Amino acid sequence: MKLALTLTALLLLSGCGDRKRETEGNVTTGAAADATAAPDGGISNVGLAAPSPTVSGAVPVSRARYLGRWRGVEGLNLVVAPRSGEGDAVSLAMQWSLDDKGTYDGEVTPEGIAFERAGVRELLRPSDGATTGLKYLDGKKDCLTVEPGEGYCRD
Repeated sequence: MKLALTLTALLLLSGCGDRKRETEGNVTTGAAADATAAPDGGISNVGLAAPSPTVSGAVPVSRARYLGRWRGVEGLNLVVAPRSGEGDAVSLAMQWSLDDKGTYDGEVTPEGIAFERAGVRELLRPSDGATTGLKYLDGKKDCLTVEPGEGYCRD
């Protein structure tokens, strides 16, 4: 609920400012489109551009942002490598516990890197050290977290 309110506030505030309005025919687009007069003298929303479903300034994430070695605690690690010729596909070589390691195929999404491990769909989300829930990583700025207790950061 708090996230929805925050996103609503951001969308409303994105309409403020000196952004140029563009007109194409009878449709006005831009940060804040003007209402048009209806034939009966009232206000009509017909012909107005629909608000964009994305937050202003959002950019697609490239897999290059994730490539390389990420370190966890007690020797745990993650290496993200490109899978050749497959767009945003990556290969994840990871050791996520003292006893568990493996290599998995992943796909870069707007939320992070999606992959399947032991039949469970997982997501490596960009985060900071505090979000990992691991004291050793606290204070780090560039991290990936699967869930609290499993995270990896760059040095």
